[in-house]
Amino acid sequence: MLGVEETLGVTGAAQIPHQRGELPLDCAVRYTEERHWDVFPGTWLEAVAGTERCSCGEPDCASPGAHATSAEWAQQVTGSAPAARRLWSDEPRASVLLPTGRAFDALDVPESAGFLALARMERMRLTLGPVTCTPDRRMMFFVLPGAALKVDGLVTRLGWVPAAIDLVTHGEGAYVAAPPTRVGGHGAVQWARRPTPANRWLPDIEELISPLAYACGRDAAEERARQT
Repeated sequence: MLGVEETLGVTGAAQIPHQRGELPLDCAVRYTEERHWDVFPGTWLEAVAGTERCSCGEPDCASPGAHATSAEWAQQVTGSAPAARRLWSDEPRASVLLPTGRAFDALDVPESAGFLALARMERMRLTLGPVTCTPDRRMMFFVLPGAALKVDGLVTRLGWVPAAIDLVTHGEGAYVAAPPTRVGGHGAVQWARRPTPANRWLPDIEELISPLAYACGRDAAEERARQT
């Protein structure tokens, strides 16, 4: 099966290495070394009676294999490659989690809205940072820290009601799962736009909010229409 980047038709995707078969430890180390991102290990998936369950032991876990192991997760965060190697050597299956509000915030939107916004951004030749696709059909656009404090005001000024569109921002005190983290039986987090030297400098939320808000507003309107 092709990776997300090979099926999107996104500009520049042909130059991006294939992401199949990457190990959590290798990715965690690379994120610290190449992007200077902080990382920490989360839960993982275990085979139990022919099924995969979260290592947390909760049968109805909301994010199996892809959440922090404790409320004190911030104490595990490291930006050191040697420390990351030690952490994932203890449990190689552990998910790769990235704290937000430090090197970046993440704009979290429905996948359908994300693809629409991504196409508009390409046409507008906007500068983009890394973007992930998650197995629960969400997309995360990485932007400069501080977005969480600005998003509602920016959305309102564009004429949208923040509570009416599905645009969530992960900032200080939160985290997101990074590739190649696997979530339950749903698949793995993948890069729609992989971190590269070309997108090392992240955009500010002001640069992306217009196409994102439009796409989320349109997506929400279509969903309401389907329900009537």
